[in-house]
Amino acid sequence: MVKLYALSTCPWCRKTKQFLDQKGVPYECFDVDLLDGKEKEEAIDEVKKLAGDVVFPVLSISGKAIVGYKPEEMTKALKP
Repeated sequence: MVKLYALSTCPWCRKTKQFLDQKGVPYECFDVDLLDGKEKEEAIDEVKKLAGDVVFPVLSISGKAIVGYKPEEMTKALKP
């Protein structure tokens, strides 16, 4: 499962979404800045757990975290 933690206003987050869309990768996206209350807290906690800090974008591919827009790493991690 692929999850993306992003900000709706972040250009690198948008590039990551475009990358996944172009590759035809199904993913669940959480625009953390658009979440409220408990949902937002849980998303931030997950980002901290994956990345060690509150940074965006954070891509989780089968539990492996990729922080930032890194097409080569993403391509490698998405290979079966």
